[in-house]
Amino acid sequence: MTPFNFPARTLATVFVASALAFSSASCSNTADTAATDTTDMATTDAGAMDTAPATDMNEDMGAADTSGKNLAENAMAVPQMSTLATALKASGLADKATSGGPFTVFAPTNEAFDALPAGALDDLLKPENQAKLASILTYHVVSGSVMAADLKDGQEVTTVDGKKLKVSISGSTVMINGATVIKADVKSNNGVTHVINQVLMPQ
Repeated sequence: MTPFNFPARTLATVFVASALAFSSASCSNTADTAATDTTDMATTDAGAMDTAPATDMNEDMGAADTSGKNLAENAMAVPQMSTLATALKASGLADKATSGGPFTVFAPTNEAFDALPAGALDDLLKPENQAKLASILTYHVVSGSVMAADLKDGQEVTTVDGKKLKVSISGSTVMINGATVIKADVKSNNGVTHVINQVLMPQ
């Protein structure tokens, strides 16, 4: 895997826009992070996670074949991802989600954004905070297509901007920095999305 470098201005076009859409042109194209050896990955029961989300989310993301659309298109098609779609546009990253990649996106739901401190989201969506918002969104994105079965307990994966995310696995439950994956392996033609129940905040 070749790391994806984002110049300061391009950062606005790269994220979760892609991130929260969903994709993976190929299940076998595993993300190779800078400081993580993924050659000895344990297999996780990803199928069990497909039943964890609310029924309407399963209908939106599980019943239909999403692999023919890009990350941005898939994200915008799911009502539970509308806040993420709004954030992607405000950060300037939406364009990258349509053609860049492949990316693995850990996409927070609307409820995850609602759980942020009062006023935090409104503040991040202001034009003057575009760079800060882009930094938070890119913290949810890893280069390459990483399926749930490619992750192992205790693993660290590297985000597109060089930060680390910690993977924890217990049974069929996968967590990323403490956020639970509630819908795994949503494929797009330029990556894959794993829906999570919390917004990840870089240190």
